[in-house]
Amino acid sequence: MMKADNLVQEKSYAFAIRIVRLYQYLTDKKKEYVLSKQILRSGTSIGANVEEAIGGQSRADFVAKLSIAYKEARETSYWLRLLRDTDYLTEKEFESIYPDVEELCRIIGSIQKSSKNGNS
Repeated sequence: MMKADNLVQEKSYAFAIRIVRLYQYLTDKKKEYVLSKQILRSGTSIGANVEEAIGGQSRADFVAKLSIAYKEARETSYWLRLLRDTDYLTEKEFESIYPDVEELCRIIGSIQKSSKNGNS
């Protein structure tokens, strides 16, 4: 579709890897199984929906999948804040990953806007 797809595709995949590692850390070291499963689902879903958007059949399909990716990124942002505020993540651990999800929200939001305006 557009060049930005490659950027969001790479960043969302790299983020998914970090989320899988975070999940492993939370379950192995912190023995936390409920919140970690939520963040694993939403955090890896961002990239999966970006991939589906790239393979979309139409502009409407592309925008719809991208919109799901954006919602999953917002949800992941929520889970990360909750993990920090319940002391499962230290401030340092949180600061290491949180900017990545915020960046994905900005990138996806920007692609959504330009796609809805027909600028792809």
